[in-house]
Amino acid sequence: MRNFYLIYQKQQTLSVNSEKQQTLSDKFNLSWSHYLKLMRIEDGNKRKFYEIEAYKNNWSLRELQRQYDSALYTRLALSRDKKKVIELAEKGLVLEKPKDAIKDPYVLEFIGLPEQTNYSESDLEQKLIDKIEHFLLELGTGFTFVARQKRITFEDKHFRIDLVFYNRILKCFVLIDLKIGELKHQDIGQIQMYVNYYDRKIKLHDENRTIGIILCQNKSEAIVQYTLPENNKQIFASKYQTVLPSKEELKQLIENKED
Repeated sequence: MRNFYLIYQKQQTLSVNSEKQQTLSDKFNLSWSHYLKLMRIEDGNKRKFYEIEAYKNNWSLRELQRQYDSALYTRLALSRDKKKVIELAEKGLVLEKPKDAIKDPYVLEFIGLPEQTNYSESDLEQKLIDKIEHFLLELGTGFTFVARQKRITFEDKHFRIDLVFYNRILKCFVLIDLKIGELKHQDIGQIQMYVNYYDRKIKLHDENRTIGIILCQNKSEAIVQYTLPENNKQIFASKYQTVLPSKEELKQLIENKED
């Protein structure tokens, strides 16, 4: 209780004796068990981020623990400048543009596939569908599932998009292509074709441009950089991993970002 008071007293702006006093539980509607977990997070900015996101997304205690273990804050912070990192602590994740919705890497430990084992893209897709609720939580705020293996046809040629989602905050479709192994430039061209088709044939006039995400086991930043146009704001390539990141992996991610 003493730790609870010391950590959260700065958030209380009203006097203890005031009739208008608002408790934290009234403000965030989190359980005492949630706060027991949050109080163990020493970094204040990180703690505030998880507190806001737990409330906004109605995370259970188990999901809060899972998001913390998968280093959600760190993964989001790595792709943001200093100002945006501060915003994470003050407002949580705010979706204003497509890039805000992207993580790198995505952590898919809930599908139960070991790291570096032999499985097909269809195996990966099936596991994600079987755990669609968990996958939606990993994707982030505002995502809804639309279709799997969505067929599109033009000039008597048929193509299938692995997974289709819609983000109600960004107001756009999100297409996901799953790739096993190293990302190839042909993969980027393929997702670009899918995105162009959705922009021209599927999306409504009042909806925003479609986002395409390639989830791959490994990628060359140079291939991504030189395949996509310089003004790209729609196509993203992110790695995925099927085990929770270790402290060493997180340290390496941070060091690579600083370099």
